[in-house]
Amino acid sequence: MLERFKVPEEDQVRIDHKDLRSTVEAVFLKLGCSQEHAAAGADTLVSTDLRGVETHGVSNMLRAYVREFQSGKLNCKPEVKVIRETPGTVSLDGDRGLGVILAPGAMKRAIDKAKNVGIGICVMQNSGHMGAIGHHAMLAAKEGMVGMTTTSGGSGTRVFVLPTFAAEPRFGTNPIAIAAPARSQPYLLFDAATSAIAGNKIGLAERVGSMLEPGWIAKLDGTPIVDPIHSPGSGNYWQLPLGGVREQGSHKGFGLSMIPEILGTMLSGARPGMLPGERLAQDHYFAAYNIEAFTDPDWFLDTMDEMLTTLRNTKPAPGHDRVLYPGLPEYEEELDRIDNGIPLHKEVIEWFDSITAELDLPNLARK
Repeated sequence: MLERFKVPEEDQVRIDHKDLRSTVEAVFLKLGCSQEHAAAGADTLVSTDLRGVETHGVSNMLRAYVREFQSGKLNCKPEVKVIRETPGTVSLDGDRGLGVILAPGAMKRAIDKAKNVGIGICVMQNSGHMGAIGHHAMLAAKEGMVGMTTTSGGSGTRVFVLPTFAAEPRFGTNPIAIAAPARSQPYLLFDAATSAIAGNKIGLAERVGSMLEPGWIAKLDGTPIVDPIHSPGSGNYWQLPLGGVREQGSHKGFGLSMIPEILGTMLSGARPGMLPGERLAQDHYFAAYNIEAFTDPDWFLDTMDEMLTTLRNTKPAPGHDRVLYPGLPEYEEELDRIDNGIPLHKEVIEWFDSITAELDLPNLARK
């Protein structure tokens, strides 16, 4: 997370992660979710905040989920249905359930299949947002496997990323994540949107008054904005693919954004959001690769350690302290936040006070 997106110290309220988890779980329960689903949703969101991925933790996402449950867009008691299944694959209908809640179970199905046949693939259509998708990829890594997840960006107002050279949006931010275990080094976890910037980071920038960089967004006619700018406000811009403009490789981000549409959407039997038709929000892909089906697990873990250590020991360029590999900063952030609390913006605390009062719950405890 770039420093510009972090909560300014003067606006921070530190919250113990256990207290935050209890409150989030209580909110889900009050909205009608089962105990199992409420616990899964709270684990996903608070784990995300612990790792410093505030774009997809409670600050931005919980209020959106509350609105979608209260409006009836999301089903608080989904009955997940199996559409097709083989020993190594399963296709699910999420029954309009929240992806943050259903994704851990979907990845578990992939993991269980990988234990039996080497690879497990689960796809799920007809469900809501699944938060920081790297969290679910990590579930496979914690089982000693390689995990991969993707999610595609929905329809309507959730389609706001332009293809290269386009004046009309065709994608959501369509992230891709991969996680892998090592012997003693922190897990490798790569989790990134295929847009130039994750959409929720623009919300964070608005909250803390930070500027947007050149090549992150475009005017409504598709013209890339190539100067630093404050967010023009929702509905007044489109997002650009990873790379921003063609000269900086936006065609690569454009191409990468199609991977979740194929793996998560069409393989699950759903239509991409750019095509006509009703669609709830997102469709998801979960893969688990059982290392021992491919190579010796001990060799893999030792070699991962060697590779990650080599990266950490790489000489940094002038002006930089060290080289970081994907997942290392989040691991270090988690250790700090377990001890010192999660820094929430005072505006987020005000929202928590409002929603707990509305749902007749105790206020969120301050650290």
